[in-house]
Amino acid sequence: MSGKRHQAKYKIDRRIGANIWGRPKSPYNTRQTGPGMHGARRGKPTDFGIQLMAKQKLKGYYGNIGEKQFRRYYAEAVRLRGDTGQNLVGLLERRLDAVIYRAKFVPTVFAARQFVNHGHILVNGKRVNIPSYLVKEGDVIEIKQKSRELPLVLEATASQERDVPEYITTDDKGMKATFLRIPKLEDVPYAVHMEPNLVVEFYSR
Repeated sequence: MSGKRHQAKYKIDRRIGANIWGRPKSPYNTRQTGPGMHGARRGKPTDFGIQLMAKQKLKGYYGNIGEKQFRRYYAEAVRLRGDTGQNLVGLLERRLDAVIYRAKFVPTVFAARQFVNHGHILVNGKRVNIPSYLVKEGDVIEIKQKSRELPLVLEATASQERDVPEYITTDDKGMKATFLRIPKLEDVPYAVHMEPNLVVEFYSR
């Protein structure tokens, strides 16, 4: 991953004011101001500000998803039966780049997006190079044979930094993962507290 992407990732941490992926290298661990020369001066946040920050945090976590696409996820979450906030998280966790990040095939969500773009992933035996592709329950996601020895993959699969959540099973030898079920908010191993209910409030204003 380029240095520029690394910087972008860490800028998100500082702008949001949290180490949203729980990475040990995040500058937020040592520098608790916003990006910019003197850091953002924060007054008491308004309801709108709190909702906006919840949205930026959730968008940022999944690799800084664009507003247009994120709004589409919200519209789909409203259309689905049940709790809109839970539905929104379920849709985001079904993204192919999110699944390969959760399965520990790659070290970061940004690397996951690039990895899918470059055609290293098969879903049910077919190549899929769209990071926003939504996997279904029971789908088998695997790294192409030729891509399994990439340093990025070897580093991620050996890492003890995070665990694979229960809604995904992995076969490390076969470099395969199965998406078992759509998770609820409480199943998702976010490093910081996420509040999709505030995101719903933001869009339904």
